Amino acid sequence: MRHVQRRARRVGAALAAVLSIAAPSAGAAGCAPGGPGAPKGAHGAPPAAAIRVWPDDGSKGVPPGTTLRVRAADGHLESVKVVRSQDARDTPVPGHLSRDRRTWRPAEDRLALAARYTVDAVAVDGSGRRSARHTSFTTYVPRERVIAYVTPENRSLVGTGMIVSLAFSRPVAERAAVERAVRVTAHPPVEIRPHWFGVDRLDFRPEHYWRPGTEVTVALRLRDVRAAPGVYGLQSKTFSFTVGRSQVSVVDAAAHTMRVHRDGVLLATVPVTAGAPEHPTYNGKMVVMEMLDVTRMDGRTVGFGGEYDIPDVPHALRLTASGTFVHGNYWSSPEPFGRTNVSHGCVGLEDDKGGGSDTPAAWFFRRSLVGDVVEVVHSDDRTVAADNGLGGWNMGWREWKAGSALGQHGAG
Repeated sequence: MRHVQRRARRVGAALAAVLSIAAPSAGAAGCAPGGPGAPKGAHGAPPAAAIRVWPDDGSKGVPPGTTLRVRAADGHLESVKVVRSQDARDTPVPGHLSRDRRTWRPAEDRLALAARYTVDAVAVDGSGRRSARHTSFTTYVPRERVIAYVTPENRSLVGTGMIVSLAFSRPVAERAAVERAVRVTAHPPVEIRPHWFGVDRLDFRPEHYWRPGTEVTVALRLRDVRAAPGVYGLQSKTFSFTVGRSQVSVVDAAAHTMRVHRDGVLLATVPVTAGAPEHPTYNGKMVVMEMLDVTRMDGRTVGFGGEYDIPDVPHALRLTASGTFVHGNYWSSPEPFGRTNVSHGCVGLEDDKGGGSDTPAAWFFRRSLVGDVVEVVHSDDRTVAADNGLGGWNMGWREWKAGSALGQHGAG
């Protein structure tokens, strides 16, 4: 019986030895922070408490304007790694430590919306003990997004009269914030200023027509910019275009001619027909918005009822959103070109049905670019509105600059 008792005591001692070895081993593994075997940080707190992260771990729908910060409660931060997961892509978030290395902040304070952030930080306390923290949170998902449709097209070659125009998919209430998020620059440099037309269009132009050969860059940094209550921008991208040679054509409605100037030199004087007395052509500077080999023109789409419906108008260059074109005309008889004005507001050039290859209309079409200027003078109509197409050249420079939401010195 005494032999059995001694054996039991030896088994108990061995078991106690195993337990005394196992306990610190479990704590060293670190798989269960805060558990019974976890090592303690400063003041007896778990190591995770030595590192504070804002927003809190597990936060959902973190609102715009919230700042991201990582701070060591004691000692200093050894490393901080932050990753943003958005649009099925992980992106490292750059940032920097404070001089005392106790606080980390991102390079850009604004958090992305509809994103998940993960934070991994390591700190060293005053006693040289290291601790780690892993947290994550998600940000607010906007109810509505707004995008900007940009004119001209990316990588296009345009005329010297091109105006950069942004048409927004939703009304913009926070115009100053949106304007700050758009930057238009040129090489060689030139002053470029914005002008708002209403709440859904923002145009940019220099004081005078672009210099030929200018490279223009449009940077949209609209992603997560608040455009209106509950509405945020979606795009973060860059567009660019090149300005080609200068071509300015002057239509004299009274003389029934169009003088085409290339780089300041008269190329040709072309006979035309402009708007009839009851439907005169707009005066003023207009810019070629699009070029169509052939298009249909139906008077009912521009307020003229059933007065005309021509399914195959050749060599058509759009000048206004309201429907002013320079185009080929094969149907008028007797021929009015250079003699009289018979159109419904457009500028007509002699052409063949189907579009001739050696007609005045074909000649002008082949030599034109989107962005070229067509100026109409001596017509009985008013000057075209600045927001009708790309008509902003009809506005003086001071008036143009006054249209910025940021004032006369708004961002360009």
